[in-house]
Amino acid sequence: MLQSDSVLFDPNAPSVNRLFSWQGRVRLGAVLVLSLAGIAIPNLSWARFPQFDSAALLTPEPTSFAQCPQFFANGTPPAITPRPQLRELCYEAFAVLHSGTTKTPVFVAQRLNRRLIEDADEKRAKRFFADARLPSGERAELEDYKNSGYSRGHMAPAGDMPTPTAMAQSFSLANMVPQIAQHNGGAWNKIEQDTRHYVKRAKGDVFVITGPVFTDAGPRIGANGVKVPTYLYKLVYDATTQRAWAHWQENREGETVGRPISYQELVKRTGVEFLPRSALQH
Repeated sequence: MLQSDSVLFDPNAPSVNRLFSWQGRVRLGAVLVLSLAGIAIPNLSWARFPQFDSAALLTPEPTSFAQCPQFFANGTPPAITPRPQLRELCYEAFAVLHSGTTKTPVFVAQRLNRRLIEDADEKRAKRFFADARLPSGERAELEDYKNSGYSRGHMAPAGDMPTPTAMAQSFSLANMVPQIAQHNGGAWNKIEQDTRHYVKRAKGDVFVITGPVFTDAGPRIGANGVKVPTYLYKLVYDATTQRAWAHWQENREGETVGRPISYQELVKRTGVEFLPRSALQH
């Protein structure tokens, strides 16, 4: 089993040069004093600093979906056979199954509801970062996207994030795929907005799973060979009505928002059962 995820200060994180508030400096000093004295600190969540990017609060230890079942319908992740270089990552507001082969997510899972979306008015973060929980040979780096001609496309959208920590964590490159910029800011952005509008009207939790679909001929970018998806999908499942549908988009300029496809059609196209059978209408 993969190890647990603690909230720890990482001095090597790219955001370490940001200034702390005086409260943050006092708290950090207390952490260091206790650590040097050999006193165990069971939970450092109180030590989060308002001005500090959450990239610096991610421990390099890996996680497993057993630690964040809340992001999956009935607590059940999609049925994907475990294999080397597939790693499960838990964040505050989403979970990622990451592929060290494509250097991108396989999928990103979220649990949304009206309260969370109404809280999602945080100032947009600007610091993209590589998640240190992933081995260096399995992850994208900032340089891979530089001058590639592709944007860093969020799978869990920044616009869904309800807290400053969640917002900052959404800029992990483990949550990104190389996306055509016009598509990212056009049709795909419209789908993200439409999904939020639906969640605001829903009576309970809505589970969203977003991910890329690759073809053999798809290009790669950067020294690490980050795979460019040919298609993107966004599955929306309303746990109250037990209805599910999916948006299917080609990663290209000029793509428009069409009618959603059925859950069964998404399963047929991807070969993945994203939802437990008990979650669906019969």
